[in-house]
Amino acid sequence: MDWDRARERMRSPIFAPLGNALARLPAQRWPTHDELTAAASGLVTSRGKSLRFVSPRGHTDRERRYYELRIAETGEVETRPENWHDLFNALVWIAFPRAKAAINAQHAAILEERGEDEAKRRSPERDALTLFDEGGVIVASSSDELSRLIPAFEWKNLFWHRRAEVEASMRFFAFGHALYEQALAPYLGMVAKTVFIPAEKSILSPAGEADVAPVDALVAAHFADRARFPSPRSMAPMPVLGIPGWHPGTALESFYDDAQHFRSKGPR
Repeated sequence: MDWDRARERMRSPIFAPLGNALARLPAQRWPTHDELTAAASGLVTSRGKSLRFVSPRGHTDRERRYYELRIAETGEVETRPENWHDLFNALVWIAFPRAKAAINAQHAAILEERGEDEAKRRSPERDALTLFDEGGVIVASSSDELSRLIPAFEWKNLFWHRRAEVEASMRFFAFGHALYEQALAPYLGMVAKTVFIPAEKSILSPAGEADVAPVDALVAAHFADRARFPSPRSMAPMPVLGIPGWHPGTALESFYDDAQHFRSKGPR
């Protein structure tokens, strides 16, 4: 997809968390590595290394396994030029620096603790980190009752019948960079892994939707505790295009009757 068409697509509410990061970049063309790094000025890894976006280097398979460790130790994030997947990774670093640093810190710590075996075969914890980093959505909620409808797969009840309550008590923030890439050409069947955080007043206020700093802090705190992501199964899946406003179909009740997209909870 070309740049102009993609920027038009980024007007969708799905991309709202990236708004401030995008505003720091050229509007009419792909950003350079230096421009991405400038947009990340002042941001650091968990080990205090300044964030820098650099060209991928030629490396061995062994070095490739330690991608996350390199970020933690040097601040260098390998970023392919004119590549949507890598650009969205950079944008999420800029938009959610504390959360990304916390996820990266856990990757690095687990790799250091478990050595070569972990590098060859990811543990369930690192699988969970990776799946959220690639395809996660943050659910900020002040209602435990509404939150429970997500792991229960009660999609129509949540997004249609109780929409007024959702709009008053919940906010949703796309996080995964692969999820953002998919959102350039959204399709029914897009599913994200969820992380729940408490919805503070600043998050629920209309003005708070543009400021993701409190969301960033809460997600970072979530991933600081390894007990919160023991495996991918600890994160409930959610068909993200059911979120009101994230797809034109959400204006119609019949949209939520598509059993292929909004699947019921089967036997475990």
